[in-house]
Amino acid sequence: MILWQTLRFAVGGLAANKVRSALTMLGVLIGVASVILLLAVGNGSSVAVKDSITSLGTNSLTVSSGSAAGGARAASSVKKLTVADAKALANDADPAAIKSVAPVVTTTGTALYGNISYSPGSIVGTYPAYFETSNQKVAKGEYFTNDDVLGSRKVAVLGATTAKQLFDAEDPVGKQIVLGGTPFTVVGVLQAKGGSGFTDPDDVVIAPLPTVQNAFTGFGTVNQILVQAASADSTTAAQSEITRVLLASHAIADPSKADFRITNQASLLTARESTTKTFTVLLGAVAAISLLVGGIGITNIMLVTVTERTREIGIRKALGAPRAVILGQFLTESTLLSVIGAGLGVAAGMVGSHFSIVGIKPVVIPESVLGAFGIAVAIGLFFGSYPANRAASLRPIDALRHE
Repeated sequence: MILWQTLRFAVGGLAANKVRSALTMLGVLIGVASVILLLAVGNGSSVAVKDSITSLGTNSLTVSSGSAAGGARAASSVKKLTVADAKALANDADPAAIKSVAPVVTTTGTALYGNISYSPGSIVGTYPAYFETSNQKVAKGEYFTNDDVLGSRKVAVLGATTAKQLFDAEDPVGKQIVLGGTPFTVVGVLQAKGGSGFTDPDDVVIAPLPTVQNAFTGFGTVNQILVQAASADSTTAAQSEITRVLLASHAIADPSKADFRITNQASLLTARESTTKTFTVLLGAVAAISLLVGGIGITNIMLVTVTERTREIGIRKALGAPRAVILGQFLTESTLLSVIGAGLGVAAGMVGSHFSIVGIKPVVIPESVLGAFGIAVAIGLFFGSYPANRAASLRPIDALRHE
């Protein structure tokens, strides 16, 4: 009965100042929703990175120029990767360890189709092995072939985004586009991979390596060499073979002075996950400040409430209301403010997680929902305890004299 009366008095007190109570709950709502959404954005970014990396396959390795030891050699002494390096890997490496090799050059340019002009995210020149190594599936048409590479044919495979931008609902296969003043015939369209963040893996044009070199980059170095290990279990052996062949190709006797780096998906995934975890923690810390601000708001509002209702407190204490009843009433009011605000914040956070934020699809962490709600309620109790204790400590005679 006493609990019910305390709750009734608390609700009545909050209802007497609807605008003030609503603004206080809004502060808690913003804090809880911020925690849920920002942690969801960090988690969504981590999931997107993981999906993007694992989509390349666990037996894919990337070779790029640069010192594996952190750049001890001068940039001028580092030999860049070439098509000859890729051919050496394809011909001299153990076929039991390495299945396929694809040199890659990347550039940018404008694609034209009729009166439509569009600049894809990247233009890639490579070999047909690139499609299998990077786990690219064709949705329409077909890949270009080794004969297309040998003949430097002007053919291209489009990513789903590029195809949509240039052709909309029209079938691109067999149509002709112009890249850098050179006409290319579209032979295929890739299946959409999708992606979250600032880069779109489907915004690409892929063409035979010699054709792209002739039209854009020149016949010099390549950006990367993609290598597909024979299996996931032979990734280590493939990495050893790559090191052996390229050290010989670059005339380097000391492996510690290698002027190339080899990255496999497992190490890349570990590095990216570590980065995104730090990012998520940072977002959570920023959002937690909102909860703290909401708690301070509860303290301020409750102090004003105690001041306004000092005479009421004096009358109740003069009629015999014990200290615990007064303390319980004001603690209940502050707790109700935080509980209702936190509940609305959870609802707002869950609704907001259905929308992309800065290009990232949020993925809600269940623990963050429970944690944010629990912390908000605890903050309500903590920050409401001082005003409640102050109200309960008032002497009846002093409270009745208050103007």
